[in-house]
Amino acid sequence: MSAHSIESLFTETRHFPPSPEFAADAVAGPELYEAAKADRLGFWADRAREYVHWHEPFTQTLDWSNAPFARWFADGKLNVAYNCLDRHVLAGNGDRIAIHWEGEPGDSRSISYAELTAEVKRAANALAALGIGQGDRVAIYLPVIPEAVVAMLAVARLGAVHSVVFGGFSAESLRSRIDDAAAKVVITADGGWRKGKVFPLKTAVDAALASGDSTVEHVLVVKRGENDVEWKHGRDLWWHEEVAKVEAEHEAEAFEAENPLFILYTSGTTGRPKGILHTSGGYLTQTAFTHKNVFDLHPETDVYWCTADVGWITGHSYVVYGPLANGATQVLYEGTPDTPHPGRWWEIIQKYGVSIFYTAPTAIRSFMKLGREIPKSFDLSSLRVLGSVGEPINPEAWIWYREIIGSGVAPIVDTWWQTETGGIMISALPGITTLKPGSAQVPIPGIKIDILDDEGTRVDPPQGGLLVVSEPWPAMLRGIWGDPDRYLETYWSRFSKDGVWKYFAGDGAHVDKDGDIVLLGRVDDVMNVSGHRLSTQEIESALVSHHMVAEAAVVGAADEATGQAVVAFVILKANQKDVETAEEASTVLRAHVASAIGAIARPREIFVVAELPKTRSGKIMRRLLQDVAEGREIGDTTTLADTSVMQIISDKLQ
Repeated sequence: MSAHSIESLFTETRHFPPSPEFAADAVAGPELYEAAKADRLGFWADRAREYVHWHEPFTQTLDWSNAPFARWFADGKLNVAYNCLDRHVLAGNGDRIAIHWEGEPGDSRSISYAELTAEVKRAANALAALGIGQGDRVAIYLPVIPEAVVAMLAVARLGAVHSVVFGGFSAESLRSRIDDAAAKVVITADGGWRKGKVFPLKTAVDAALASGDSTVEHVLVVKRGENDVEWKHGRDLWWHEEVAKVEAEHEAEAFEAENPLFILYTSGTTGRPKGILHTSGGYLTQTAFTHKNVFDLHPETDVYWCTADVGWITGHSYVVYGPLANGATQVLYEGTPDTPHPGRWWEIIQKYGVSIFYTAPTAIRSFMKLGREIPKSFDLSSLRVLGSVGEPINPEAWIWYREIIGSGVAPIVDTWWQTETGGIMISALPGITTLKPGSAQVPIPGIKIDILDDEGTRVDPPQGGLLVVSEPWPAMLRGIWGDPDRYLETYWSRFSKDGVWKYFAGDGAHVDKDGDIVLLGRVDDVMNVSGHRLSTQEIESALVSHHMVAEAAVVGAADEATGQAVVAFVILKANQKDVETAEEASTVLRAHVASAIGAIARPREIFVVAELPKTRSGKIMRRLLQDVAEGREIGDTTTLADTSVMQIISDKLQ
């Protein structure tokens, strides 16, 4: 794309400076950028002392001697759970509400910091009684209920490592994660509420462990859905019974800042899962700092709500660790935004007086489809800051979000970051930045971002390029669990040379004439569906695992509701007798993918074709299939081994 066309594509004339009233009371001031620019490492050291309680203070900010394996604040010691709990109680804030929890059926609990601390202490003692200690891995497979937060913090309190698996993933996806992490304990529930029904969780755990060769010694089961579950005596234990057996007191031990905190997997069932490893001190520093400054948090008065599931990185950083480290009061909601009625989220905001709201563009677009009348029927006047996460938010959705949900005045912070970055990397600061629809805008103070061309040369506005992080940052991943070579190859090999290490994020980006960063989406074969990153390869592998399918190709197609949607092209085996029509095949295979990976990966469409477009070397030309999926004119086919294939596919689908 030429400079001229990029410039016209990203011209945005609507600007929204902070109001004088908001700026006057804002948490963040311009001095943050000045301090970070003057002394980046000194800036992060000051933030670590400001936002984290250290049992033993650190003396070294960053050890980059074994780059790109970073060590931040490495000689300091802390306990992450103590930072999120005990210190607030000891400071006299034990009565402050930590969590307003709302179940999908309408049951609710409000839990104070003192009560949450007490629950985590008991849970830590229960896990310790099962042999969990520093470095042991615990898999957590739960709905969004208070016990999910309690379990994560209890594991962290012991210096152990949690691996939270999204409750929508299949038994096979769960098994691969349990096996890769060599988990000793799984914490799950008898079920969880979703769309008015209880969906099973314990049955998926049973299936994941059915082979009998797992490292799992115990399964702790939270009673939530009241449905019948199979029981393996000696292995399976009720959560409520185990926490009732143990002592109420538990002293939080200090661990080194680089003690592993959690593994979070970003790939699916095929091949070896990619376990992103995060440690303690640097991660907590950046998540707490960004949470308070990006969302302008005033913990004494604000009610914060991030709608993410705890199974994703947003749930880790901006539901559990960031908010609780800052002593925030927050909302936790179990169910879907349209159950039992399409105004459920707005009803919750009205009920609890939510003042900071953080959600995904997919959700915003779905509400736009339903119309403004639904949110307008609720009192949303408490909202003063809005956030967006998971994918770029298009300007139309941004404006609707501000006008309809934010009453035309609430600033919107459009945040860019990843599982691998741990915390927000690019975002407006609402009391400082002049906001602009469709742009993530500026790097967080202390974060160094560059836009490079394919050769690694910095590009100037208005050219587009590849986004890299050119200096280490505190919340950065410390590796891929058990696979340092893959870590180097995946994130550092493309632009690092001569001892200078640059992290390649896998995203394209553009800097506009105002100096603001506009994200252009993934440049590899990873799709972003409703803010969830899915590999085309793992979905293709799931399709080919079905006995009817000979070959499959998957692309991400633009979708108004989800950002991208999964579209698959499959070749059926000649002798298959399961189905007679393409429609029947599509139904069967869509269900198969959902079963193998999870509902989030279910293709929007599956097209049965006779051939796939391939180069002479056998590579599938997915960009041509994407042209078809998105209804565009088909691009250059000259490199295909058979140039007629795309015409045949196109004619058939039309």
